[in-house]
Amino acid sequence: MTTSRRDLLTGALTAAAGAALAPDPAGAQARDHEHDHDHEHDHQVAPSDPALRVKALESLMVAKGLVDPAALDALIDTYEHQVGPRRGAQVVARAWVDHAFRERLLTDATSAVAELGFGGDTLRVVENTAAIHNLIVCTLCSCYPWSMLGLPPVWYKSSAYRSRTVIDPRGVLREFGVELGDDVEVRVWDSTADLRYLVLPERPAGTQHLTEESLAALVTRDAMVGVAKVAVPRPGAHA
Repeated sequence: MTTSRRDLLTGALTAAAGAALAPDPAGAQARDHEHDHDHEHDHQVAPSDPALRVKALESLMVAKGLVDPAALDALIDTYEHQVGPRRGAQVVARAWVDHAFRERLLTDATSAVAELGFGGDTLRVVENTAAIHNLIVCTLCSCYPWSMLGLPPVWYKSSAYRSRTVIDPRGVLREFGVELGDDVEVRVWDSTADLRYLVLPERPAGTQHLTEESLAALVTRDAMVGVAKVAVPRPGAHA
């Protein structure tokens, strides 16, 4: 059974304080690495052990006045509905239409995204080209550019993705529907708590007439992680 986004984000936000309250280092480490899941909590089944620990920790922190439940709810809403992948898509679209911005983004991504009013992660942007395809992973846990892409997908946090992306990146890409020629180099980037990565996808052909806003609408979260390419919808296709 999975836990709710609120349960696990609460655990992530309060893990540092909880480490001082929890007796076992292994449990504290687990809370550090727990993140949200895209499933609703089933109230007919008893919560899992990690969920119980998170709930107990949240209750304790609230009782001590160290955590405001309303602030947590507001933060979760921000990442779910306001950030999502929208910020990252805006960054990509700007890089596609503004060569000078693209150069600054590839040189110092943290400063470049701040120009658009975005921040929160120390960021490096890597560019896909006809000869190079980049793929992002976090092999130790699930470090992810939340400030650009919002909440991470479940598959990104799975042990299968985290291990197989390093061992067989082309095989993983094929499972996502990305077929690359033998002449294309695949580069795998391992995110950490100190440095997060974002892929600048190739701009699809036939988009010269599109506005920056229209281009941003084409950019997906998966393309910015590297498990997809940006495609132009076929005429008459529905989202």
